[in-house]
Amino acid sequence: MKKTLLIISSIFLFSGCAVNNGPQNTNEEFRVLGYLHGNWDPEATDLALITDLNLAFVHPDENGDFTPDPAYEKVISAAHQQNVRVFFSIGGGAPPPHLEKLLASKQGQERFVNGIVQLLDQYNFDGVDIDLENELINAHYAPFVAAVAKAVKAKNKRVTAALASWNSDKIADSTLAQYDFINVMSYDATGPWNPEKPGPHSPYTMVENDFTYYTKTRKLAPEKILIGLPFYGYGFNGAPVSMKYKDIIENYPGSEWKDELPIGEGTIYYNGIPTIEKKTLYALEKGAAGVMIWQLLQDSKDHKSLLKTIYEVKASGLKTLNVSSE
Repeated sequence: MKKTLLIISSIFLFSGCAVNNGPQNTNEEFRVLGYLHGNWDPEATDLALITDLNLAFVHPDENGDFTPDPAYEKVISAAHQQNVRVFFSIGGGAPPPHLEKLLASKQGQERFVNGIVQLLDQYNFDGVDIDLENELINAHYAPFVAAVAKAVKAKNKRVTAALASWNSDKIADSTLAQYDFINVMSYDATGPWNPEKPGPHSPYTMVENDFTYYTKTRKLAPEKILIGLPFYGYGFNGAPVSMKYKDIIENYPGSEWKDELPIGEGTIYYNGIPTIEKKTLYALEKGAAGVMIWQLLQDSKDHKSLLKTIYEVKASGLKTLNVSSE
C-alpha cells in the first residue's frame, strides 16, 4: 500500500492535524473493533488486524434464555489465540419483537440479564455490547443497562454500547457512565429511507461532531469513545440502494480512492481509503479509545482493504505520536 503510506506521512507532516495538538493517543492499546454479522467463521476476517470482535446479533428467546451455539466456541477460541476480545451484541436496527416485551417487565429484565451472564460464563465471552435503538430506548432502557452493568462487571467482564449522537439525547449521563466503552455510529446520517436528502451518510465532519458531542457536551473521557467507520455505501437517484465496499471497488476500478461514485443517473456515497485514513488519524490524535467497524464482511481482502488501511495507520500513527511525546 505505497500510496496509502505516502498519504499517512503527508498528513502527519503537512496537514492541519499536527501531532502536537490535542491529547494524543500514545497507548499501544488503540482498539480496532469490528462487528461480524452474518457469518461468525473466524476465518472470514483477519483477526491479526483487530483487537476486539463483536458478534452481531445474539438474542434470547421469548423467555430471556439464550440458545447454546457451538459457533461461539470456535470463534472465541480462535480470537483469544490472537489476543482478540470477543463480545456478543444484542439489539441492532431490526431486533426481534419480543425484546421489547422482555424489557418492559421486571421479571423479563431479570431473565434477560441472567441469560446474558450465563452466556458469558458458558463460552468465556469478554463482555456484552448493548445496541438497543429506536423505540427500545425508552423508560425501561436505564434500569436494564444498570442491571446488566452490575451483573456483568461482577464477573470482571465489560459492557459496551453502540450509540449515535442522535439517540443519546434520550439517555441520562448516569446511564452512559455505566458503559466501559461507547461505539459511536458515525454513519447513516442519511440513506435510502431518506431519498429527499441524498448525500454522504458518513462524512468526516460527522466524526468531528460526534466526538465533540460525547466528549464536550456529554463530558465522557475520550478513552471511552470508539469512532465508527462504515464499510459500505448508500445510493440515491437510481444507484444501488446499498453496496458493500468490496463490491464497489470490484466493479469500479479506482473507486477505493474516492468517497462517491456516479452510477447511471444516481450516486453512491461511501468512505474510501483516504477518508478511512483521516478518520483513524483523528481518533489517534484525539486520544480516543479506537475505531469501530460496521462491518468486517463488507471489506475486501486484497491491498485495497480498509481494515489493512486502519492497521497501517494505527502502526504508523502510534509510532509517530510516541516519538513526538518523548
